[in-house]
Amino acid sequence: MAKGVLVDLTKCIGCKGCQTACKQWNDLPATIPDFDNNLTYPADTDAYNYTTVLHRVVEKEDGQETLRFAKRQCMHCQEPTCVTVCFSRALVKSPEGAIVYDEEKCVGCRYCIIACPFQVPKYEWNDALKPVVSKCQFCFDPRGKHDRIGHGMEPACVNACPSRALKFGDRDELLKEARQRISSDSKYVNHIYGEKEAGGTNWLYISDVPFEKLGFRTDVSQTPLPYYVHDYLKWTPTVFLGGGALFAALHFYTKRRNEVARAVEKEEVAE
Repeated sequence: MAKGVLVDLTKCIGCKGCQTACKQWNDLPATIPDFDNNLTYPADTDAYNYTTVLHRVVEKEDGQETLRFAKRQCMHCQEPTCVTVCFSRALVKSPEGAIVYDEEKCVGCRYCIIACPFQVPKYEWNDALKPVVSKCQFCFDPRGKHDRIGHGMEPACVNACPSRALKFGDRDELLKEARQRISSDSKYVNHIYGEKEAGGTNWLYISDVPFEKLGFRTDVSQTPLPYYVHDYLKWTPTVFLGGGALFAALHFYTKRRNEVARAVEKEEVAE
């Protein structure tokens, strides 16, 4: 059964504990924040920040302004377009619903970055030797070396949330709870973001202000985007037969480049 996280934005206090926990669990390097032009740092996810907490001053229906926070990360779509376009199988969907990336298989085509309806995957431009695609892995590792949800644990961000704005569990059960919260309290907007967007995602949000005011994309189709991709690709087999050979070569080149980079690193450590 697919796992998911229910995010209640009315409970988020903007502490960024989830952001810090994500960095620690994934061994991401520290970055120097710059708050001169934006209350949010970083303003979007990037190669070294798989999640970020957005700050927004919004006006509610009664005319009062309020400060709201929104955690953003990979939405882990139920019908992921990034997986559909990834011919090297560097992106796969786990049985738990996590969309997992394997840099060893990546050829660097960046189709996933273009295909994502939520504009989540980012490219590690700062590393010339071995740039990779970066995004939230849902704390899942199919190899089991760096895994949480595969071993029945909560994702690091959920575990670190002091206000319990994040709840991890079975997606179907989380949807039931989201509906119950909305029906029992008039403060909530009557919409579960992620229930139907892009065919449904495993990260679900409820809020007391409209999602468009919080920077969420509200123009995402409810039809799973891979359906459109399939309708297009089925007419272009010749293109992909030729392209497959090209990208296979790129894959072997990328793999060799990574092996050389690791060898150089080992030599530098030995010295």
